[in-house]
Amino acid sequence: MTANRSRMAYAGAADQSARLVSDHIDLVRRIAHHMAARLPASVQVEDLVQSGMVGLIESSRQYQPGQGATFATYAGIRIRGAMIDELRRADWTPRSVHRNTRRISAAIHRIESREGRAASDREIADELQVSLDEYHGMLLDTSSSQVLGLDDLFGEDADTDRRLPGSGATPGEQIETDQFRKALAEALGSLPERERLVLSLYYDEELNLREIGAVMDITESRVSQIRSQALHRLRGRLSEWIREESGS
Repeated sequence: MTANRSRMAYAGAADQSARLVSDHIDLVRRIAHHMAARLPASVQVEDLVQSGMVGLIESSRQYQPGQGATFATYAGIRIRGAMIDELRRADWTPRSVHRNTRRISAAIHRIESREGRAASDREIADELQVSLDEYHGMLLDTSSSQVLGLDDLFGEDADTDRRLPGSGATPGEQIETDQFRKALAEALGSLPERERLVLSLYYDEELNLREIGAVMDITESRVSQIRSQALHRLRGRLSEWIREESGS
């Protein structure tokens, strides 16, 4: 009798997982097309869909109702994470660009810790001992390498899964998550106005760089520079969290 109940429970869970996958295939495609629009043309939508399906299947097996998130919200984060993991496995970015990402964030952190205010483009370039044009070129290079989401801040070694809603976090982890969200909100709120606007239009309104340039009456490349610098500034301001995530 106990064995029969176990088999029935397993079959029921498998059926529920299959239904969740079937009902949310369109979610994978929407996320794939949205992400592909912000990535180099060499990235194929179908490759993103394939990796996103892995995230969807894992979500359907691990989702726990009643943990504070709908399945679509929970799965969406994991689908994006699976796509980002696949992009990293096929990383097209030179090591020098990754190195410059760390250098820029560290330079911004040093300046702002020293001066107690937002670092300007010129100050950051001086701190890096490069010309302003070279610095702006570095921003464009690092912008083209950045994938969307928390990974923009934490990098390759981040355990962003710990911050997912509905993942059965312990009370201590929940406190840490709340503290991180508060720190992130404060860091976002203290960004220079233009950088806040670019991030809002890009992430909240989901405009592309060209559309943001039209709204702000600046070039697409300048929008890319501003967005990149905003992310570096956030990374610098959240450096304590980044060190904790990477274990350094």
